[in-house]
Amino acid sequence: MPWGGQLYTAPPGGRGGKKEVALLAVTIHFISLGCAKNVVNCEQMMELCREAGYELREDPEGCDVAVINTCGFLTSASEEAIEHILRMAELKKAGKLKKILVTGCMTQRYQEEVPKELPEVDGILGTGSYKDIVSAIEEVMAGGSPRHFDDINAPVDEFGRVITTPPWYAYLRIAEGCDNWCAFCIIPKLRGKYRSRPMDKVLAEARSLAERGVQELLVIAQDITRYGTDWDGQHHLADLLEELVKLPFHWIRLHYLYPDQMDDRLIDVIAREPKIVKYLDIPLQHCNDGILRRMNRRGDKAYVEALLAKLRERIPGLVIRTSLITGLPGEGEAEFEELCQFLWDQRMLRAGVFPYSPEEGTPAANMERVDSEEAARRAELVVDIQSRIMDEWNEERQGDILTVLCEGFDGQAMCYTGRSYAESPDVDGKLYFTAQREVEAGTFVPVRITGVMDGELTGELVEE
Repeated sequence: MPWGGQLYTAPPGGRGGKKEVALLAVTIHFISLGCAKNVVNCEQMMELCREAGYELREDPEGCDVAVINTCGFLTSASEEAIEHILRMAELKKAGKLKKILVTGCMTQRYQEEVPKELPEVDGILGTGSYKDIVSAIEEVMAGGSPRHFDDINAPVDEFGRVITTPPWYAYLRIAEGCDNWCAFCIIPKLRGKYRSRPMDKVLAEARSLAERGVQELLVIAQDITRYGTDWDGQHHLADLLEELVKLPFHWIRLHYLYPDQMDDRLIDVIAREPKIVKYLDIPLQHCNDGILRRMNRRGDKAYVEALLAKLRERIPGLVIRTSLITGLPGEGEAEFEELCQFLWDQRMLRAGVFPYSPEEGTPAANMERVDSEEAARRAELVVDIQSRIMDEWNEERQGDILTVLCEGFDGQAMCYTGRSYAESPDVDGKLYFTAQREVEAGTFVPVRITGVMDGELTGELVEE
């Protein structure tokens, strides 16, 4: 989403001092699209611009440059990015914006097509060139047409960030790239091979965030369970978590944990450490053995069922979020029915459900499949199943007292909003509660659940 809100800066990560700027500050507007990893990349570019003396603005009108950090994972994401580019182009045409720079996954994927199809764009940067944002702005302001596409397999760049999330939570990206090579996914071609950030760098950034008052730390990567395997073949996520829990965070939340990489030691650390939220985001995509093999997913249905049983046995109250794709190549009616029954049997609380999108450049795009309309119909049916599972869980919560992170007052609903451990920011819903006293945003409070509103839990503050 377009950046807005108060500016929270993080110290530079080994970038040196600020660049001296003799002229009036160049004004920059950032728009970040897509996932949390993209948010971090955008925050890094913002910090580099801030160090260079540029002025960051919430409104694009009147700015020198608009930077659109794009997602290109799906065709629909690229279409959304194009809509934002064209909106900025209208401002440029009206004389209310001077230049447009486009960065991120869409430009990495379509580095030849973007300049040709979108002549309004003045410069492009790939996913290996976020560090070049300042030089690209200098080029474009001098009338040039920068094209920066550095090595997407290079070590992860280490530099500071402007934190754009509310001050009580922040993302901690621990790795870049992906080595899973799922047949339906283009990400390894856009983000490169899996590269773990050095643990000392990750911990230094985490300490900085804790010192700034961050209460909820969201540990992110395309696959956090693989952390450190590119160093010595061993899994080091458990080692990292054991260090992170020593810092003064209230919650540590994990996104994403691939099922085939979860070992017993990691499960034990998650189970025993109270700061680690008992909410795990485990992308499964499907349950049918044939489809999983065809999609190059490791593990079969029996393995997944055994893993979920083990997790629930060791971690009481566990909330599982997953990602599911309907209409994958090989999914007929029988396979789809198997998926639906799997969902009923497993009762996973959260699910992001997507109709299959054949993405150019992936092996799955050349495989036989149902049409897009049928894939969308099946996705709607899965969403309905998940809604019913969620309704049952909501009913079971009535009367429970949950710890809630207050995120402010909703003037329209006339109550406070927040999240329990069962809701991750931006991907899940909110919890609404009333209080007889003022509750400060960013604080944790006990809330007794008393009802449901449009599928979301409602409650009242428990006075201590």
